[in-house]
Amino acid sequence: GCLMEGISYEACSLAGIWGLGKLICLYDDNGISIDGKVEGWFRENVALRFEAMGWHVIPNIDGHDPGAIHVAIEQARAFHERPTLICCKTTIAKGAPNKGGSEKSHGAPLGASEVAATRENIGWRHDAFVVPPEIYRAFDARTKGAAWEAEWNEMFSRYRTQFPERAAEFDRRIACGFPDDWDTIAWEFIHATQRRREDLATRAGSQLALKFYGPHFPSLVGGSADLAESTGIPWEGSRPVDFEHPDGNLIFYGAREFAMNAIMNGLALHGGYVPFGGTFLMFADYGRSAIRMSALMKIRCMFVLTHDSIGVGGDGPTHQPVEHVASLRIIPDLSVWRTCDTTETAV
Repeated sequence: GCLMEGISYEACSLAGIWGLGKLICLYDDNGISIDGKVEGWFRENVALRFEAMGWHVIPNIDGHDPGAIHVAIEQARAFHERPTLICCKTTIAKGAPNKGGSEKSHGAPLGASEVAATRENIGWRHDAFVVPPEIYRAFDARTKGAAWEAEWNEMFSRYRTQFPERAAEFDRRIACGFPDDWDTIAWEFIHATQRRREDLATRAGSQLALKFYGPHFPSLVGGSADLAESTGIPWEGSRPVDFEHPDGNLIFYGAREFAMNAIMNGLALHGGYVPFGGTFLMFADYGRSAIRMSALMKIRCMFVLTHDSIGVGGDGPTHQPVEHVASLRIIPDLSVWRTCDTTETAV
């Protein structure tokens, strides 16, 4: 079902363009969704579609064969130029004699009788919630993980000794902290806007704030869904992100509002970045689910939504936001700032 969703192709298209060689996706192709066999509503050649988006595709993997999956993952890890899709053919609820390969096993428990029949069918003799020792050992990565962590900490300790300022900046970014003199920097700009009292659109005020704050806050990563100039997102010192320049801080998402918001969530969850993205308020509804997820997870994302007025709706009612601010304000844990001037925007 996931690859029927539009956001999948919004995000995967960008992954191909950016050449995210460390990204490996396993496609569980069981031919079933909640409504039944998907052939009535999903027949496209997924492998060809991903190849067209610039992905490396490994097709026809038996999703029930751990050895085949392991080999495919190792092949993907050795391929650094593009993201990889591993197409795994599976049977949903494999081994269940009455519900295997059926939508009946998709969104509901098998039930006591079917569980008992499945145990008998596959020869499973262990009690419920008991993990056999050999499986437990195969999944127990604590020793390996501790060794990797110790190795990384030793490396970073050497780095800290050699580059103390960069190490301190790394620590600050990972902790999502502000620069030491941030209060002084921020109030300097806020007081300046109060003195000037400029009559500007708030999106222009936002761009002025970015121009001033950006050089002092290097963890800021901005972006826009094909409306960069209209929303005032680019600022002096911003550098576009692309395949040749992964160290940039300005992402051109194209007309992909939903993916933009979701990618911002990912950046915030990773840590070290404070993402913000701009589009028209009217288009907030399309990416609303990702905005709601951001609030639900209480992560640090800024959604810059401009053209908040029916007075700028030259494109007609489809582009005139009426109910949008009210609908955003009822999302729990989402702070909605409807700024009135450059000073409030700076704050």
